[in-house]
Amino acid sequence: MKNILIIGAGRSTTSLINYLLSHAEENDWNITVADTDLALVQRKIKGHKRAAGIQLDVTDEISRIGAISKVDLVVSMLPAHMHVAVATDCIGLGKHMVTASYISPEMKALNDRAIAAGVVMMNEIGVDPGIDHLSAMKVIDEIRDAGGKMLIFGSFTGGLIAPESEGDNPWKYKFTWNPRNVVLAGSGSAVKFKQEGLYKYIPYHQLFRRTEFVEGEGYGRFEGYANRDSLKYRKEYGLQDIPTIYRGTLRRPGFCRAWDVFVKLGMTDDSYTLENSAKMTFRDFTNTFLAYSISDSVELKMMHYLQIPQDSDLMEKLTWLGIFSDAKVPLENASPAQILQHILECKWTLEETDRDMIVMFHKFGYELNGKKKMIESSMVTKGQDAENTAMARTVGIPVGIATKLILLGEINTPGVHLPISKEIYLPILAELAEHEIVFTEKEVEYSGY
Repeated sequence: MKNILIIGAGRSTTSLINYLLSHAEENDWNITVADTDLALVQRKIKGHKRAAGIQLDVTDEISRIGAISKVDLVVSMLPAHMHVAVATDCIGLGKHMVTASYISPEMKALNDRAIAAGVVMMNEIGVDPGIDHLSAMKVIDEIRDAGGKMLIFGSFTGGLIAPESEGDNPWKYKFTWNPRNVVLAGSGSAVKFKQEGLYKYIPYHQLFRRTEFVEGEGYGRFEGYANRDSLKYRKEYGLQDIPTIYRGTLRRPGFCRAWDVFVKLGMTDDSYTLENSAKMTFRDFTNTFLAYSISDSVELKMMHYLQIPQDSDLMEKLTWLGIFSDAKVPLENASPAQILQHILECKWTLEETDRDMIVMFHKFGYELNGKKKMIESSMVTKGQDAENTAMARTVGIPVGIATKLILLGEINTPGVHLPISKEIYLPILAELAEHEIVFTEKEVEYSGY
C-alpha cells in the first residue's frame, strides 16, 4: 500500500483528487487531503473510502513534518512560495514530491540533496508550465532525432472562456486561475525574448501594445503578448543557439489594447496603497488617476488623456466592467492593483454554467537537409462548468499522472526535475490523450517571426 498526501484543496485539486481516487483501488493507494479548511476538503473527497481529510496549517512545522512522515509521496498544491519548506521536509524524510509550480532558485538549490536522498521532485507539471513542456519537447526531440536544426520556437497558452459562454462580455474573458496573477502579469521587470538572433526587450508600459495574432483552427483568432522571460528554458530545451525563441499568453483580439488602459493609468500598480480607499466608489478610483477638471466628466477626461475616440470599443469594454459606476470599494487602504482586481472579479467570475477553454499553440521552425520547414502544434480543451474547469483538468490531471508514474517506479531518476525527458513526456502525453487533451500537429509553409 502507498500513501499520498495532497497539501492544498484549491481550485485545481478537484480534477487531481478525482484522478488519483479513480486509480486508488487498483494500485492500493490511500490519499490524504490537507487544508486549513476541513469542510472544503470533505466536499472534495466526497466520503470516498480511499480518502481522508485533515486540517493542516502548513506553517506549523511540527504538524507539517508529522503529516509528511506518514506518506510515500507529497503533492504540494500550495502557493509557490510555500513549496520549499515542504520540499526540504520531503528530502529529509525520503519522500517524493510533485508540484505544478515553476522551479524557484531555492527549489533548484535542493537538487543535490534530493539526488543524495534518492527522492524524485517533479515540478512544472501543470498546464503552463507543464503540458507546454511535454508537447514542445516531443516535437523538438523528433526534429533533432531526424537531423534538423531548430531556428524558431514560439509557444503560447491562454486560459479563456469558451465561445458559447462569452455572452455579451466584450472582453471575452473571465478569471479561470489566480486573479492577482492576471492583474500583475508582466509587471516588475522587462519582458525579454530573442528574434532573428537579436535580443529584444519590452518594458512593461509597452507590453500590451506589442502583440501578435495567432489563428486557432476552428476557434477563430487570438492575440498574444510576450511572457516575462522567454529565454529561461533555452538550456533545458537544448536551444542555447536558437535565433528566435518567444513565449506568450493568448487573449481574444482587443483585450490587450483595453488592458493597456489600466497599465497606462497606473491601476495595476501594487507598490503603494490609496488613502481612504474604502470611502471610494469605482468611479472615484478611476478619477484618482486623471487630471482635475471642474467641468469634464471622468469619461471625457479619460478619453482626452488616452486619446480614445468617442466611438471606440475601448469605452464599451471599460463601461461594461463598471469602472465608472458608483459601486463602493470594500477594501481599506488597498493598492491600485487590489482595487482593480476587486472590480474585475465583479464581472469576470465564472457563473455556475460557464465553460472555460485552454488554448495552446506552438510553432517550430527548423532546417533539415538544406530546406527550411515549419510545424505548428495546437491543443484546445474545454471545461464542463465553473467547478469542473479546463484549467483545473489541465493542471490536476498531469500532476496526477506524474504522481502515479513515480509511485509505480516508471519515473525514478532522483533530483529536482522539469518534465522534459522522454521517460516523462511520452507516457504523460499518451494518457492525456485519453482525457481528450490532444495536440494536432501539421506542417506549414516556413515563415519568420
